[in-house]
Amino acid sequence: MVSVQVVRVIDGDTIQICCVFGDREKVRYIGVDTPETHHPMKGIEPFGKEAAEANRKLVDGKTVRLEFDVQQLDKFGRTLAYVYLEDGTCVNACLVEHGYAQVMTVRPNVKHQELFLKLQREAREERRGLWGGR
Repeated sequence: MVSVQVVRVIDGDTIQICCVFGDREKVRYIGVDTPETHHPMKGIEPFGKEAAEANRKLVDGKTVRLEFDVQQLDKFGRTLAYVYLEDGTCVNACLVEHGYAQVMTVRPNVKHQELFLKLQREAREERRGLWGGR
């Protein structure tokens, strides 16, 4: 794992980090998907702002640790990672657990798929966040 500084929250499942020598790069959370807030065709989807705000509260301005899976980059050149807070909380899992994200498995990155599916089932059963039927 590598520690980095979050300099900007882009949306519910993407952040910008400061790397070596001050370079910045985008990090896309592995295994989860949140409603869009900046999509050119979809616009702002229901619950997108809430998901982005939840992500902001968790990571904005903080030092986080990145854990990689099989693939380290997506087709857009973003780094793919599981993101952890200093206390060990997995941000990806936290967003699913509280209903801000749903599971999105893209093989071969499946390291935490079973956990994410379990958390999503619980969130749906308890009608949290996206599953609240608002």
